[in-house]
Amino acid sequence: MAGIQDVVFDTNAIGWAPFGSSTALSLHYEADPERLPVGHYAHEPTGRYVLAAGRQDEDHGLCQLITPGALKPRVTYRVAGWISIIAATTDEVVHVSIRLDDGRRVVNGGAVCAEPGKWAELKGAFRLSETPRSAAVHVHGAPAGVDVKVMDLRIVATDRKARFRHLRDKTDKVRKRDVVLSFGGTSLSSVSGASIRVVQLDNGFPFGSCINCQVIQDPAFVDFFSTHFDWAVFENELKWYWTEPQRGQVSYADADRLLDFCVRAGKTARGHCIFWAVDGDVQQWVKDLATGSDGPAQLAAAVEARLTGLLSRYAGRFAHYDVNNEMLHGRFYRARLGDDAPARMFHEAARLDPSAALFVNDYNVECGNDPCATPEKYIELIRELQRGGAQVGGIGLQGHVTHPVGEVICDALDKLAATGLPVWVTELDVCEPDEELRADDLEVVLREVYAHPAVHGVVLWGFLQGHMWREDAFLVNSNGTVNDAGQRFIDLRKEWTSEARGLVDGNGQFKFRGFHGTYVFQVTTATGNMLKTFTVDKGDAPLVLDVMDL
Repeated sequence: MAGIQDVVFDTNAIGWAPFGSSTALSLHYEADPERLPVGHYAHEPTGRYVLAAGRQDEDHGLCQLITPGALKPRVTYRVAGWISIIAATTDEVVHVSIRLDDGRRVVNGGAVCAEPGKWAELKGAFRLSETPRSAAVHVHGAPAGVDVKVMDLRIVATDRKARFRHLRDKTDKVRKRDVVLSFGGTSLSSVSGASIRVVQLDNGFPFGSCINCQVIQDPAFVDFFSTHFDWAVFENELKWYWTEPQRGQVSYADADRLLDFCVRAGKTARGHCIFWAVDGDVQQWVKDLATGSDGPAQLAAAVEARLTGLLSRYAGRFAHYDVNNEMLHGRFYRARLGDDAPARMFHEAARLDPSAALFVNDYNVECGNDPCATPEKYIELIRELQRGGAQVGGIGLQGHVTHPVGEVICDALDKLAATGLPVWVTELDVCEPDEELRADDLEVVLREVYAHPAVHGVVLWGFLQGHMWREDAFLVNSNGTVNDAGQRFIDLRKEWTSEARGLVDGNGQFKFRGFHGTYVFQVTTATGNMLKTFTVDKGDAPLVLDVMDL
């Protein structure tokens, strides 16, 4: 399938060695087709697997050498295969590591949350900065006493250009539409053969960036932001720990300032975030509330006050809200207020500001390497919220990615699309010190999400050097010059903008195919020029517009 280049490591069982003095390996065949895993894009399962038993340490497992010289620097490798466990009573995390230079360096090759008696698909990825003297694959990580099964483990060099060719037709179908401009209300003799030019003013697919009170004073930031982005999200200034760092000391001054900036710039704003589910991101006074005898009641009252204060103040001004950030990675409010606490947050937020779309928002779901954040777990979280009456309006994928693989991103999006909810990439930053590779990685992510019908928008988590949460992700240098990654972003936005020129035909029509968005056309006849705007919305059938009705 598109995107696969070279298989540099491919084993069904032969060549494995035990890692750990007590570990014993044996070869097996999964003969029952009902027990085989579902095949993915990389290859179909063969049924042959190796079993590692007798493990006495989490580091014990199985290991196999990779042919010397097979791994090249600056290449993104996809680690694929299936993992299962036995002799376990609960799900356990199994890791695949790439041990380099006789184990002196170890690179993460992926991880799965394996369920006893079932096969879990591995979707790891890695990249090397230099050619190693030696390399080996090491499967390990489950607790001592848990037996590990490995089927069809492969390391594959990805080919992003082949993947991009595969995405072209998909992008055309998802993001473009046939348009017919009809001049039926005018004299055919006056308009037939007339010169016409159609120019797209803006794209129906929004891009945005996070902002803060410092960057909006930087001319380099404001210039790039104003030119290339449609949406904004506040980096910290709307978070509870920012607006109320001490109990009762509430200030929305910074949030007001940023919102005023968005209004002046004509940018739509996302609300990030009402609550944060991770303990480490909850301010101390909120934590202290939950420790007393009446802790749950006091915490519930504080939660209600936060909801009422924030959403009443800004009702109708934020298009989205991330309600309880990172629920796949934290349970602060659930643990103290009950499992239905997040659903109640959604319900109350919807009551206070019914115009805002309410989002779940989390990280690593699109990466395939975090056992806590699989698409399946995200979907189950959403279904649980919905069963509790939550009006979930969208799915946020943060997009803090490193070494992205397009097929892995697409697989996650395909699964999330089954919810029927719009997906946004809400905090995209692509981290890579090498600016040329950073540009390639950014293109991998942007082309993949732009080609997918479930994705409705992308927001970057900053772009200016010196003002990034992850520093090796910037697109614009501190002096305002654009680096390779920034230019790739600009080029993609230009590629996804339509323009058409030609002549009105003998039937008084002009036909073109363009990206969704707002357009202006100018037609020049012997009697003068006609200039009008129109919008191309999503749709499978051709959009026929009578220009006299515009």
